[in-house]
Amino acid sequence: MAENIYDEIEIEDMTFDSTLQIYHYPCPCGDRFEIALADLRDKEDIAVCPSCSLMIRVIFEVDDLPKEEDKMEEQTAQQTAQVAVAT
Repeated sequence: MAENIYDEIEIEDMTFDSTLQIYHYPCPCGDRFEIALADLRDKEDIAVCPSCSLMIRVIFEVDDLPKEEDKMEEQTAQQTAQVAVAT
């Protein structure tokens, strides 16, 4: 099956959502293309729009992706910020 790629986008032009662990980029339909960080680590490079049939190819280097340690540090910081203080 041939892929119909709308465009090729550098990962630096995409926005990373650290909570959801996805990269996203605006789609012409008004929604946004999305690809999970885990998919990128698995060397998948096609981001899809959930609202239409468009797809983009993400240009990236696996070595440049956020590291697992970055995710762990962020989760630790969030947990520390959420600690309730008993009075």
